[in-house]
Formats: sequence, structure tokens, C-alpha cells
Amino acid sequence: MKKNILPAIKLTVIMILFFTVIYPLAVWGIAQFSPNAGKGEVIEHKGKKYYTNIGQAFTVDKYFWSRPSAVGYNAAGSGGSNKGPSNKEYLAQVQTRIDTFLVHNPGIRKSEIPVDLVTASGSGLDPNFSVQAAKVQVKRIAMVRGIEEQKINQVIERNIERPLWRNFGPQKINVLKLNIALDNIGK
Repeated sequence: MKKNILPAIKLTVIMILFFTVIYPLAVWGIAQFSPNAGKGEVIEHKGKKYYTNIGQAFTVDKYFWSRPSAVGYNAAGSGGSNKGPSNKEYLAQVQTRIDTFLVHNPGIRKSEIPVDLVTASGSGLDPNFSVQAAKVQVKRIAMVRGIEEQKINQVIERNIERPLWRNFGPQKINVLKLNIALDNIGK
């Protein structure tokens, strides 16, 4: 019995030290070399500070709408809805989002709405959406702002984040940065 218990206790102590001291210090040390020392990118706009790595709620027609959040964009408690695709309450919630989108975007068919505009991400705080999610909203924004669609499409193109080495992952757009760039058209 001693033969098994002592090595188990030693291994437990070593793992506790590694995972509670050494590993966190290593991750923290590496983060110090990243932009803003690992605290995320902060943008100041109109006197307010925003983190670009946390989703923001945009629902006004003159802006690109953000991806829905299962946690109300509260970074203190991230999480998905935990409801499956067969859950009637969840399906009703998604249908409500689709109906609202269609009302605010006349001329768009239900089949043209990207899934990321009507479903929340796993964290509920995704700051990005697909290029298709931006392009499907161009007509509404152009009409509300009185701007040519071409100018809005140029803003979209300038804000596309390409995947790593153009191969690993999808193209995406940070909604906060896109809306700030939209506010800066003509300045």
C-alpha cells in the first residue's frame, strides 16, 4: 500500500504546484508580450471605452447588428443558451429574431439570413460575425444613413479579418470596429 500511496501523493503535490503556480505564471508571462499586455484591445469612441474582444449589443438600424447573446452581453457570466435545436422555446426565440430581422431589412428573404445573426455563440460574447452577416445588412444601413451601398461595402472590405495564413479559419468581422468605421465615413 505504501508503494502506491507515496508516489500518488508526490504526483498530486507536483501537479498542484504546476497547475496553480508554474503554468499560470507562464501564461501570464507570455501574455505580457501581446498587445495591451494580454488585457484585450481597448478602443475609445465618443468618450467611452470598449473591449474589442467582447461582444457589444448593436440593435439600432443605422448600425450593423451584432450577434445575439445568450447572456445579455454580460462578460461576468459567459455561456451559451444550453438549449438544443429541438427545444421549442429556443426555436421560438430564433424565429422571433428572424421575424425582427426581416421587418427591419425589407427585401431580404429568410434563406439569406446568416445563422450567426439569429443564434448566439457558445460564449454568448462573440464580438465577430461573418462577412455574409455584414453584407445582408448593407441596404438597411444605406437607406437609414443616406449613404451609397458601395461606400458601406468598402468599409466592410477594409474590416475583414483574414484567417491565419489565409487557410486556417473563416473570414470574420469585428462588429464594434465595423460600426466605428461606419461612423467615420465622410470624416
